Amino acid sequence: MKIKFALVTVLTLSIIFSCSKNEKEAIKQNPQTQVLAAHEVVVQEVIQVSEYTYLKVKEGTNEYWIAAPKADIKEGTVITFNKSMEMKNFESKELKRKFDSILFVDNLDAKLGTGSMTTPMKPNVEKENIKIEKPADAITIAELFANPSKYENKIVKIKGKVVKLNSGIMNKNWLHIQDGTSYQNDFDLTVTSNQLAGKDEIITVTGKIILNKDFGYGYSYKILMEDASIDGAKKNKMLSM
Repeated sequence: MKIKFALVTVLTLSIIFSCSKNEKEAIKQNPQTQVLAAHEVVVQEVIQVSEYTYLKVKEGTNEYWIAAPKADIKEGTVITFNKSMEMKNFESKELKRKFDSILFVDNLDAKLGTGSMTTPMKPNVEKENIKIEKPADAITIAELFANPSKYENKIVKIKGKVVKLNSGIMNKNWLHIQDGTSYQNDFDLTVTSNQLAGKDEIITVTGKIILNKDFGYGYSYKILMEDASIDGAKKNKMLSM
């Protein structure tokens, strides 16, 4: 019996919140074709980073590296996959390591009794101790999460601090912003935009509020601001489409 984790969307989302700009540039400069081929491998080594899992695996007498969204996988686990994309000379800035070759895996199966593999982990964002004055024509993150249906499919404005970002994924920039307010345990808003802002900058975003955006396999957003315009960023420039 196998536990199947179809990670196509999760892989994309993990790259959004884990790979550095230089890593994404490496992917763009070394595009590879996705390969369909069945593999059954034994995990020899596990390296966990903030939101990603690197696995050294053995297939027969051949050893190589694969990468997947972060999951609790133990050495000795037998896993199978049939979709992968090879990246040559891939550099992980977080690991400060270059891989001559690594396979980015789209789907994984873990056999029961050979180790453990749990649901992929979503990126963690900690609440920052900040206080930002709300513009007269804006709302706060607390107001948004307290009454989301009021703002569904409407254009709203929020001023906040960029606490996390990744650019150029799926032709969008992805930002986490906070304004110091919270409603229950919600204090962070995910924003997509074709404009760019720097980490720790105080910006004002204006965009449409989308509710219950579900990308599958644990990656869903109760509230997402899409296609936002950004004001106040020092590095505010358009993303090349």
